Amino acid sequence: MKKFAKEFKEFISRGNVMDLAVGVIIGGAFTAIVTSLTDNIINPLISMIGGNPDVKGLTFTFNGATIDFGAFISAIINFLIIAFVVFCLVKSLNKMQALADKHTGKTKEEAAPAPTCPYCLEEIKEGATKCPHCGADLH
Repeated sequence: MKKFAKEFKEFISRGNVMDLAVGVIIGGAFTAIVTSLTDNIINPLISMIGGNPDVKGLTFTFNGATIDFGAFISAIINFLIIAFVVFCLVKSLNKMQALADKHTGKTKEEAAPAPTCPYCLEEIKEGATKCPHCGADLH
């Protein structure tokens, strides 16, 4: 049991777990802001254009089941706003990382090309002593 507790403590103390926790908390708060924006600003604008005073009231009943299109439209708008903001954040973070790498002189390391046979120029495995394509001795 001590080993399990020790492993759990190491897992929790990693930076990426804490970053994830902070991201979830901020994401929840941001979702509340976007929901408020949708409910209090965007939906009234849509209702002014559509003539219905309450977007959430866009419902109809079918065989006793109420289908609420207004809530669905609000959820779609919330999703699109959050997805757009996340896209912009990721794009800007990638750009900042590229600028930082350029400033520090870091470049992406390219993978070394696979070795080739000097006779037939076909790709061979690293450390091969005989070419599987032409049968030439390599060493």
